[in-house]
Amino acid sequence: MPFNLDKFVASPSVEELDSLKKSEIVKVAKHYGVEFQPLMRKDEIKRYVLEYLVDESVLPSTVLETAITVPTDNTFELKRLEIEMNKEIRLKEMEREREREEREREREEREREREMQKVKEEREMQMQKEKEEREMQMQREKEAREHEFRLKQLELGVIKASDPKIGLDTGGFDVSKHVKFVPKFQEDNVEKFFNHFEKLGEQLKWPRDKWSILIQSNFTGKAQEVYSALSIEDSMDYDKVKKAILQAYELVPEAYRQKFRKYRKADTQTYVEFAYQKKGISIDGVLPKRSPHLTL
Repeated sequence: MPFNLDKFVASPSVEELDSLKKSEIVKVAKHYGVEFQPLMRKDEIKRYVLEYLVDESVLPSTVLETAITVPTDNTFELKRLEIEMNKEIRLKEMEREREREEREREREEREREREMQKVKEEREMQMQKEKEEREMQMQREKEAREHEFRLKQLELGVIKASDPKIGLDTGGFDVSKHVKFVPKFQEDNVEKFFNHFEKLGEQLKWPRDKWSILIQSNFTGKAQEVYSALSIEDSMDYDKVKKAILQAYELVPEAYRQKFRKYRKADTQTYVEFAYQKKGISIDGVLPKRSPHLTL
């Protein structure tokens, strides 16, 4: 049956008080305003409550004779309880400190693992990058060797065709004798280089199927790179060689049209000079192709 404080206050008794738990005795003590220490034992608090009730003439003084006698000086007991509590507090603090240190170690361990993983990934990425660079370099070297071999084959074919010791027709076209007439390639004047070469080809009656072999001998810079990238079949076709190189230098009709439309008179130019220069762009680009092999 649950404790009823009002019922006890209405009719207090030693028997009822003896049957109460410590928490219930605490309620009774607080109700009567009895001072006590929270660390006191149940019997000690009950003793104070009985003394109060006797002093207030609620209970007879004889109840104190039958009540449990407790020392009036609780200093030693309180000190012992205080020591035990402090010990328990220290143990809990030590436990919390161990837990904190354990969490810190785990955090540091995770950080080390992340750092190691990062270093590993960076090393793998670097190794992969170096591998790809080596493969690209090997591929470039392979392509360079293949291109060199292709040129050697072409040159060898030309030499054999013109070598009287082979027993072939000595009246064939000897490329080696005509290479020296090929104009010097100039990257800043590619269009005029091709025009000059074509005029020489017509004048010297070079076989058109030999033009690509003749002209490639003087290529430099970007033109040489473009020619090297062509397939064997395309590299033997002069028109395809020329088209690829003009496109690389953006010397195609559309580029000239853009240049023609955007060309503006400089402050230092006279109107006659401006008109002449703009006409030159039109002649070189938009209306430049006088060769029978090239059309707009």
